[in-house]
Amino acid sequence: MPIRHIVLALSVAVVWGLSFIAIRWGVDEVAPPLLTALRYVFAALPAVFFVKRPAVGWPLLIGYGLAIGVGQFGLLFLAIKLGMPAGLSSLVIQLQVFFTIFLAFAFFGERPGLAQLGGAAVALVGIGVIAVERLDGAALLPLLLTIAAAGCWGLGNMVGKAAGRIDMLGFVVWSALIPPIPLLLASLLLDGPGAIPLALSHLTIKGIGSIAFMAYIATLFGFGAWAWLLSRYNTGQVAPFALFVPVAGIAGAALFLGEAITEVEIIGSVLVFGGLLINVFGPRLRRRKPA
Repeated sequence: MPIRHIVLALSVAVVWGLSFIAIRWGVDEVAPPLLTALRYVFAALPAVFFVKRPAVGWPLLIGYGLAIGVGQFGLLFLAIKLGMPAGLSSLVIQLQVFFTIFLAFAFFGERPGLAQLGGAAVALVGIGVIAVERLDGAALLPLLLTIAAAGCWGLGNMVGKAAGRIDMLGFVVWSALIPPIPLLLASLLLDGPGAIPLALSHLTIKGIGSIAFMAYIATLFGFGAWAWLLSRYNTGQVAPFALFVPVAGIAGAALFLGEAITEVEIIGSVLVFGGLLINVFGPRLRRRKPA
């Protein structure tokens, strides 16, 4: 992978890490289904009028929109609203690396290596440690929702890969038309028709800024670039760059939100991070020949 593409992948990871702070600020003002819908409304409009529809069928566009927009972010926003710390969620959702690798094996026959399997095992132990720490009732539900969001991200990666070498910005923009439909319906059913105008009328500058960041920077730039990279490189080469998302997420949450996690959660986080490191660097170490 050329240096410029490595820099692009790292830039996406940093943007996504910081987007967890934007999510926290957003769900403080707007209910999760409506906030997620607004993210995609502004990601699609007005861009859809200026960006050509990609050369793929509607099933792929719908599948990507549902997996990423409704599945990943609908669940993630709800998890953070219910109490999942923004910094910790930026780490746990990186289980998408392993969901992506195993789904790539299931759908595309890309066999995971020994390091990828070992890294997944270590990361799962870390998730188990975090889960045990949060087994105090409602605290476990946000964790489970975040894990489910990671699975949806992995599924979305498969849809993006299946789309192949196309205009990925167009793919992201046009697929952004899909999530607002079920999300707005969910908002109407769960919160009532009066909740939407009420929430919009009480948005602060911080809330507006968080929506703009998520729509234009995290979605259009982030997912456009990520899907573009996945269409050109082996999944195992791209997915591990998400390792840098929790670095930015945890640092940003500590700086802007004053978040702290328990000692047990730190141990679990180290195990998850260690599993990701094994996944990234394990194959390189195995290829090294002894002097």
